[in-house]
Amino acid sequence: MGNKKFSEWMQQTLFVGPGLLFFSVIVIVPFLLGFYYSFTNWDGLDLDRAKWTGMDNLNRIFTNDEKFWDSLWFTLKFTVITVIATNVLAFLLALVLARPLKSRKVLRTVFFMPNVIGGIFLGFIWQFIFTKGFYTIGEKTGWGFFELPWLGTPDTAFWGLIIVFVWQTAGYMMVIYIAAFAGLPKDLIEAAKIDGAGYGQLLKSIMIPMVMPAITICLFLTISNAFKMFDLNLTLTKGGPGTSTQSLAYNIYTEALINNKYGLGTAKAMLFFFAVSLITVTQVWLTKRKEVEA
Repeated sequence: MGNKKFSEWMQQTLFVGPGLLFFSVIVIVPFLLGFYYSFTNWDGLDLDRAKWTGMDNLNRIFTNDEKFWDSLWFTLKFTVITVIATNVLAFLLALVLARPLKSRKVLRTVFFMPNVIGGIFLGFIWQFIFTKGFYTIGEKTGWGFFELPWLGTPDTAFWGLIIVFVWQTAGYMMVIYIAAFAGLPKDLIEAAKIDGAGYGQLLKSIMIPMVMPAITICLFLTISNAFKMFDLNLTLTKGGPGTSTQSLAYNIYTEALINNKYGLGTAKAMLFFFAVSLITVTQVWLTKRKEVEA
């Protein structure tokens, strides 16, 4: 019996150990170090000069850091709009492409492709589209939409970031919704149709309640991705004009690595982590309550 337990323990250690080790080195240890540095004045360069300052960084954030709160407000607005737009668009695409269309495989690939492109590369592509492509189209057609200074004003830059984020993310969420639609019980839907239920009634009373697990997942992914949006912010607007489109993730990056205030930057990152964790856990709890058994 002892040898059997030892053998099981060795197997678990062999298979789980390397993954746990790498996870600890890459995630857990840096997180704990970041939590410690958030209470210091470290500049990110010389550890000998890092001094424990207690709650000074938090006091500064809450009392004398307008850029942090402006970035937080921008991130909240960005998250609300992109989460709604991405999930509505992905759900509608899934409704269409879950049907037996001849071109559905090609269309699924086309809509999913933007998610494969890296955020940095995608940002530079759309920067060219906004500054050169749209300008050329507007010049040729005279359409005001394409002649807007898309990255030149706070309002247009904000909506430009939303357009690119939704365009990149909707395809991935679409795949999740399509998988959920594929698992719907066909006999239940056929029975509802026989009883005279229209498409709207099917969607409201059967399809949406039955795909709530997928909605939970997609909301969680889009909320977390929108909150931590950084690469598009870096390549498209660099937080500009001025700091009008500076996301919270970009603000933290600037504080820690550009301004060399690593202690203050990690304090912001800790606040950001706990806030996003609270929001996502609340969202999962609320949507989980609405899930039904298939």
